[in-house]
Amino acid sequence: MKTNKTIYQVDAFTAEPFKGNPAGVCILQKEVSKKWMQNVAAEMNLPETAFIVGTGDKYKIRYFSPESEVPLCGHATLSSAHIIYQEEIVSKDKTITFASGVGDLYVRKSGNWIIMNFPAYSVEPMQIPSSAEKLIGIKPEELYRTSHGLTLALLHNEEDVRNLKPDFNMMKDSPFGDLIVTAPSEDTNFDFCVRCFAPALGINEDPVTGSAHCALTPFWNKKTGREEFISRQISKRSGILKVALKVNRVEIAGHAKTVFKAELYV
Repeated sequence: MKTNKTIYQVDAFTAEPFKGNPAGVCILQKEVSKKWMQNVAAEMNLPETAFIVGTGDKYKIRYFSPESEVPLCGHATLSSAHIIYQEEIVSKDKTITFASGVGDLYVRKSGNWIIMNFPAYSVEPMQIPSSAEKLIGIKPEELYRTSHGLTLALLHNEEDVRNLKPDFNMMKDSPFGDLIVTAPSEDTNFDFCVRCFAPALGINEDPVTGSAHCALTPFWNKKTGREEFISRQISKRSGILKVALKVNRVEIAGHAKTVFKAELYV
């Protein structure tokens, strides 16, 4: 039985299978209901599943975690572009435009890298609440709120980031339900390290988070004056991102690896 719904699983921000961040990519022939997409995302049980519909080099894209829809997801965008280029739906010399919940996203290929052009998010300093250490396991050096509603914590060093053990149950309904933690990298091959936690979305720790770099890139630009960085997300699966600040946009580059392709029978 041939269906008109194809789904892929892709490991993003890595050139190796079983590393990076896994995403579902579902190519649709026509628009479907939000409920159906949410059910498929829950069935996939990945950090995010992207649903794309369109023709040529222009697509509408929506992202769903197992529990809810989100406006922007970096690794699912990277995975979607990877599949479009891999399946030769769009030639590798063309830019893909994704219409998302935060506006148009532009993706191009350069050698083995896929480069995404995303909006840049500002960060505003905030008071460190007394509950911070109890909730996330350490008192941050600095704390910020990003313009897309996440909390960003600067820690003293990479060891603090690596050893962090937040209380996810307590975080879920707190201001730390979507948390980015960062510090300078101890490895000279990288500029900064990062971990991301999103218990509010049903994801205790996100393996590699492209969208977090929409805030991390301007943040580290203000700290260093530089415009280009190599980031390492030090989750269990780990991932590497090349990022650059381009005025009010951020370019985020990574690799991707297809794990499987399947047909949906629902």
